[in-house]
Amino acid sequence: MTSDQTSALLADRFGRRIDYLRISVTDRCDLRCSYCMPKGFCGFEEPANWLNFDELERLIAVFGKLGVHRVRITGGEPLLRRGLPDLVARLHRLEGIDDISLSTNATQLDRQAIDLKAAGLSRINVSLDSLRRERIARITGRDCYDRILSGLTAGKRAGLAPVKINMVVMRGVNDDEIDDMAMFCQSNEFVLRLIETMPMGKTGRTTRYLDLQPVRERLRRRFDLVDALIPGGGPARYLRSSDGRFNVGFITPISQHFCEACNRVRLSVDGTLYMCLGQDEKSDFRSLLRSGASGDQIESAIRAAIELKPERHEFRELPGKIIRVMSATGG
Repeated sequence: MTSDQTSALLADRFGRRIDYLRISVTDRCDLRCSYCMPKGFCGFEEPANWLNFDELERLIAVFGKLGVHRVRITGGEPLLRRGLPDLVARLHRLEGIDDISLSTNATQLDRQAIDLKAAGLSRINVSLDSLRRERIARITGRDCYDRILSGLTAGKRAGLAPVKINMVVMRGVNDDEIDDMAMFCQSNEFVLRLIETMPMGKTGRTTRYLDLQPVRERLRRRFDLVDALIPGGGPARYLRSSDGRFNVGFITPISQHFCEACNRVRLSVDGTLYMCLGQDEKSDFRSLLRSGASGDQIESAIRAAIELKPERHEFRELPGKIIRVMSATGG
């Protein structure tokens, strides 16, 4: 890479290279997970305000030019967005974009996995907080256990790999299933990722938090795990088995934050770029795109937005600060 190419790459004022963009394609979801969306929530964005695929392609092409090479498609539930394989194919063709992944609840995946893989999707993260049908129904507000497992099977058969299972651990709700989930992932060759709850919106603040540091050490001993690095660019810190066939990641924004290595920003469905999940700094790109801005103007706006990226979140110090819900921000 030449010095000119290096200087063109995105970096914030704290010297962190920004090479990972998470894009929400919808704020709608077919589930109502207790830690994500408030009961009775109806504050969804109007579809007319969603970035269309042409706008997303144009914006992400500029990000790719600036060194962003990882893109994760999120929601809400992204598989509810009509024509998603077409968007994946468009992004796959963009110069610089070499890793496209998807976060999903998998309820719609059995019908789309093959098309998504063919379009260029590499891998999936699937939300699964319990292995008990009744408990899943309580957490998600829906009887969806069979559909999630069917989606997991379809994703694996389609060759989407690795399949990562995201388990949000809630004290007194599902923390008694951590070992069972580990054994389930081990037997299916899935990567397990355990996630601490975050105080985003009222739902996040009322979810019972569990410190995952003791859990990490207990799993290390029980499954004979060692420290590991797993490709992907996200915040998880991993342990793996000695044969390399089983991996457990820990996403710990509260007990051990990872802000010093943060390499990502989030684009919500309405074109708002959020610099930090736990802060309010943001920039509007929908208005820019719809006003006929040039590529150079979009690039300048991206660079200016990255300058707003804060050094770290304040989830522990100011747990009531962020009032927006996770589904509105983008997962």
